[in-house]
Amino acid sequence: MAHDSIPLMGGKSVHCINEQQMAEAWRLTEEEPGSSAKIQEALEELEKELSRNERAALAFVIISRLKATTAPLPQA
Repeated sequence: MAHDSIPLMGGKSVHCINEQQMAEAWRLTEEEPGSSAKIQEALEELEKELSRNERAALAFVIISRLKATTAPLPQA
């Protein structure tokens, strides 16, 4: 029995992220040479400077901007 893919959008005010996307995000953050150090440094700074609500707002804005753009990923 084939499984349907999980939609990214759960509704107007909800953004859903499937398990594969989350696993890839963690891999990039923890293991990817070059990217992991940059991501961890940015996260550390943001977590130091922004409140939980500010970080949540930033996350939603980043997701919205990513959905709105079709720019190719930078080549390593």
